[in-house]
Amino acid sequence: MFTHALRTKASGPVVLAAVCLSLAASLASAQAPEPAKVEIDWNKTILVSKSTPTLQVVTNPMLNPGAPIHDGSFVALKALGAEYVRYVPWLPYPKIAVVELDAPTKEKTSWDFTYADPVTKDFLAATEGHSTIMNFSTIPSWMFKTDKPVEYPADPNQVFWNYTQGTELRDPSGKELGDYFGRLVSWYTKGGFTDENGKRHESGYHYTFPYWEVLNEVDAEHTTTPEDYTKRYDFIVEGIRKVSPQTKFMGMALAWTGKDPRYYEYFLNHKNHKPGIPLDFISYHFYASPAPNEGLDSWEHTFFNQADGFLTTSRFILAIRDRLSPETKVDTNELGVILPNDNDEKAEDRLTFSRIPNRYWNAAGALYGYLFMELAKQGVDVIGESQLVGYPSQFPSVSMMNFKTGQPNARYWVLKLIKDNFHPGDKIVNTTSSPSDVAVQGFVTPQGKKVLLVNKSNSEKSFKLAPEMLNASILTVDEDSGDNPPRQGKVEGAELKLAPFAVAVLSLP
Repeated sequence: MFTHALRTKASGPVVLAAVCLSLAASLASAQAPEPAKVEIDWNKTILVSKSTPTLQVVTNPMLNPGAPIHDGSFVALKALGAEYVRYVPWLPYPKIAVVELDAPTKEKTSWDFTYADPVTKDFLAATEGHSTIMNFSTIPSWMFKTDKPVEYPADPNQVFWNYTQGTELRDPSGKELGDYFGRLVSWYTKGGFTDENGKRHESGYHYTFPYWEVLNEVDAEHTTTPEDYTKRYDFIVEGIRKVSPQTKFMGMALAWTGKDPRYYEYFLNHKNHKPGIPLDFISYHFYASPAPNEGLDSWEHTFFNQADGFLTTSRFILAIRDRLSPETKVDTNELGVILPNDNDEKAEDRLTFSRIPNRYWNAAGALYGYLFMELAKQGVDVIGESQLVGYPSQFPSVSMMNFKTGQPNARYWVLKLIKDNFHPGDKIVNTTSSPSDVAVQGFVTPQGKKVLLVNKSNSEKSFKLAPEMLNASILTVDEDSGDNPPRQGKVEGAELKLAPFAVAVLSLP
């Protein structure tokens, strides 16, 4: 009776509540996004992969012996075991990047490898057994016509951005330029060299340099024209081949990839080079660059929209290559993100290194995962992430190491995940997925069928899996994995959820 009375009194509100809950459930169901649909035709190969994932190592004080993250960085590099690793002693640190800082006179020369050798030796030790692309990228400033000699810092660890002054070489024949790089390479490959005054300098080094990239981002230095660069490339190649005839060469390393197509048109035309000069590789770069007031919810659009623009540009570059020099290979050897005010430690009102959210590293890692997927489908030979170490004052947002702890971050682990699972010779098969904020690609590898998945958004996404993917093993890099290796697991159920900006690899049973 008590129960009956209660039910009688409450019948109106209870029924109304039930109706409201039912309506709310219906609305939630109607508004809930459908899981991404993935269709893979394992029997339809669209391309046999040529692509090798890798990275670049740019010298800076954090890689010097005794620096806080030196040991962890080179341990991580060795553990990666990548091919085509690019090594770049670069202009902000002239004493590391330039080994003859002052013009020679009849009385003396200034050859000095004190600051170049330690990091170079550590790099070559960590990459032993793997191919490397060497690039001492900075021409000594005294080789250019300038109003007065460039005054560089006495401190080898002081950042100096104004080293590359002048536009015209003082020796237009290029002999001075070619001889400099020939002697530099001889120091590392032939045990030493003889300088301009006939004095012998002994190193004892006998490394092998399989690849040499000629200069870096020439479109941003010395007001270099395509014609200027092509001449300098030839001079440097001639100088290096005299001492290392087996070395192959890479050209351009353009910063503003799509700004001036004349670079590709002129450089890739063999008629514009001296007879016998090889065009083994070309290279070009891409960094996503968000606006200062953007955050994670905007980055999911900015990063990938800009990436799509770069991918379109890359297709045009490949078309020029195919027309003028189809045997030339391609290396996209700087891929990443540079956040606004990246080197400004004092701008407290802007996004600086101290305010990079943890999820940023996953967003930047997801960008590389997406670029690898799409560039592999274009037939790009080498796909390089930038860079092993960045830190405050030296592009912290491009770092693959946690510059506070010396541990690899999510960008590193995404690269390692891809490098360990996908290789040249894999079959890239026809794959479709929707909506566009998820990217999926199937590969048939010698180890079996694998699927690369990238969540391009700052929200959790679901993937509806085909029956053949049930019980697949999965490796995932996401915010929960942090600075640790990819999480291992098994697919359970017909729906897979990926955290914001997660990158995963499914290995089918």
